[in-house]
Amino acid sequence: MKKFLPGAVALIAVSLAAASALAADLPARAYSRAPAVFAPIYDWGGFYIGVDGGGGWSHKCWSSQSVGGVPNVPAIPEGCHNASGAVAGGQIGYRWLSGPVVFGLEAQGDWANLRGSNVSQALPPTVNRSTIDAIGLFTGQVGYSWNSVLWYLKGGGALTNDKYEGLQAGAVTDKATETRFGGTVGTGVEFGFAPNWSAGVEYNHLFMGSRNLNLTSVTPPVGVVTRNDSVRQDVDLVTARINYRWGGPVVAKY
Repeated sequence: MKKFLPGAVALIAVSLAAASALAADLPARAYSRAPAVFAPIYDWGGFYIGVDGGGGWSHKCWSSQSVGGVPNVPAIPEGCHNASGAVAGGQIGYRWLSGPVVFGLEAQGDWANLRGSNVSQALPPTVNRSTIDAIGLFTGQVGYSWNSVLWYLKGGGALTNDKYEGLQAGAVTDKATETRFGGTVGTGVEFGFAPNWSAGVEYNHLFMGSRNLNLTSVTPPVGVVTRNDSVRQDVDLVTARINYRWGGPVVAKY
């Protein structure tokens, strides 16, 4: 027993020394840093271009001011009609950001086919017919974004290209054309569905006011002023749109 204990102690000491030497030869354990976590934030800033399409309707009220150069005092109401139809076109603009708040400028141009008519209450059986064949909007925007969702308000100037006709038994007898200027307000919602691509829906109301128009004859003698009418109009537009934007699609927020 006395001989066993010193031998056991010596064996343990040798084993500990060997283990220490082996540990010294092993490489140091590598510790890896956890990867940074970030949330992708959709970036609405930059230039964009897109297409739009939908429908519109214009409410127009006519009032006879004179006929054949003879004034109507007071003016005689001729009634109203809604001119409705399709619109299609495109837009180009620029947006910049202040945190989640989005500001923008945009120009939009659309072909239109808004048509309507009514029988004149002052000159029956004359039918008053109107057509809007082009619409332009030049607006500023302010909106708020929730990542890839943007809601905005817009307002600015508007123009329409209008045609007016008087018909007798289905045949055009006199006409007038004009480019009318007014104002617009609207709102829209847009969704970023892919890098640099977004889609949305938009509503605009156009305040186009009242204008006095000289309608001229289309039958001999051609070009003679047949009557003067005051026409008041408003326009409503509902369109879907798709935009492509230049710039990075996301910003990494750590």
